[in-house]
Amino acid sequence: MSVLQESGLPAITDETYYQIEQVDAQEVDAEEEFKHPDFMTRDEPTSVVGIAVPTISDGHQDARALVRLVQCPMCSLPLRSPVTLPCGNSLCRQCLPTSHTREHVTYPDVQSRRQAIQCPFTDCHQEHTLEDCAVNVVLAKLLDSIVIEVVRQRSSAGETQTMLEEVPVVRESSLEGASEKVEGLYGHSRTLPGARLASTYTLAEMGELDYAADVIYRDAEPAAIGAALDMELLGQLKDVVQKDLDCHVCYNLMLNPVTTPCGHTFCRKCLARILDHADMCPVCRRNLPLPASLATHPDDRTLAELLLALCPEEISARTEAANAEERSAPGGLDTALFLVTVNFPSMPVLLHVFEPRYRLMIRRALETTGQFGMVAHNQHGHPQGSMGRTRFMEMGVLVQIEHFQTLPDGRSFLQCRGISRFRVVAHGMLDGYVMGRVQKVEDISLAEEEQLEARELGATLAIPPTENNNNNAILNLDRISTSELFAIGQNFVQRARERSAPWLQGRIIDVYGGPPDDPAVFPYWFASVLPLHEDEKYKLLPTMSVRERLKITARWVQRIEAQRWYV
Repeated sequence: MSVLQESGLPAITDETYYQIEQVDAQEVDAEEEFKHPDFMTRDEPTSVVGIAVPTISDGHQDARALVRLVQCPMCSLPLRSPVTLPCGNSLCRQCLPTSHTREHVTYPDVQSRRQAIQCPFTDCHQEHTLEDCAVNVVLAKLLDSIVIEVVRQRSSAGETQTMLEEVPVVRESSLEGASEKVEGLYGHSRTLPGARLASTYTLAEMGELDYAADVIYRDAEPAAIGAALDMELLGQLKDVVQKDLDCHVCYNLMLNPVTTPCGHTFCRKCLARILDHADMCPVCRRNLPLPASLATHPDDRTLAELLLALCPEEISARTEAANAEERSAPGGLDTALFLVTVNFPSMPVLLHVFEPRYRLMIRRALETTGQFGMVAHNQHGHPQGSMGRTRFMEMGVLVQIEHFQTLPDGRSFLQCRGISRFRVVAHGMLDGYVMGRVQKVEDISLAEEEQLEARELGATLAIPPTENNNNNAILNLDRISTSELFAIGQNFVQRARERSAPWLQGRIIDVYGGPPDDPAVFPYWFASVLPLHEDEKYKLLPTMSVRERLKITARWVQRIEAQRWYV
């Protein structure tokens, strides 16, 4: 069965097309030869602006460039069941490398994340879990629509035909910078129905157009006829892109599209706003292991390139509108700061508010979002980042008021809960209390967390046994798995319970509950109930890795046990 039959398109027979001819590489004019990079290497985009993509304004002249945008860089066929990897590159699901079982990863302890692939793109080459490599729903739908438009024009092209000659692929050799032809790849000559755009897509569909190869056209029909057909098809493809690439959140054409591990795509800013309130995909409700800011998550390269190539004016207008929105957004001091003590995300906070300035601050918070920031006093006067010496620490926690009770004399009792960490970058005074401009602080992504553990444990295996042995009571925590670091804290809490430690009794447990099973939350709980100095507890706030926070709690356990106290 041919590739076209597999895709539901009309079969190609010798009665329809001329016999395949081998093109002698020597017959290709030297000026028409192209040197292409390795087919798995592409420029890394950090945003739409960073992608070098040709603007497709002429379907006749730009036919080859447009078809390349929808080809798989590995098999060179048009993308089939496209999978967008966490690095932003896309390839056919059938072209995914063979999976392997991951080593040296114990957090998160999820069976579905045990199998992974090695990214075949040379600009990435990182390990991706199979769980994060789902079929791209939006891209798959778009490609189906493209096939429908190509088939429609092929059937209506009449007698129009185009002769295409594939330029033999020339790539840079890894040896001394010499150029060499890739073994097994030859230039093909075909005469196919339709004008340039439809025939080029057909050639790729037949598996006879390498991703990196170029094409020389020998138009069989007058140029005006072919150009008109190409521009008609190009207009239809633009309409398809604008219809299929609407964001499901803002209902506008996608800007900086980001595809989630579950295969759904949204504007970068739309997804960031969603993740700021919930960690689930708005379409399928699957948990998304992504930092809310998406700072390290790349754009979907294939969709971004298609948008830039086919809809440059629309994308330019969307970008300008987004920039104008940012310029009009308030950039001043927008977060009230309560100078009190160290607090942590996910942890409860009980406050007795009696100072008039803070009573005013809480009233204003209740009238708006019910949120304010909590920062600890800078007891030692240490410089705090760009702010210099301030009377409070630069790292704090945004809290949400859950319950409040106002007394007749104006005092109030608040029950709050930590939401997220932030860093204060500027501050001022308002009616006696501090207002700040803050930046949200997030953990590294789950994939980076796994890579950190694998890297540290993998390096440990390279150490000779004589150097790897530690005869001291203090363990080298870099050589311990994340799950073992978690177990150090859990076991310590269990021993403290058996000794009836007062910091695990009565009201403390009523407020904070028992030790959580989630390694990401445990350090915050442990710091909240353990009677340690605030300087020690504060060390958790700037740390952006679960593993590193568990190392901090493990060091606390080591020091406490070395001093032989549990109470």
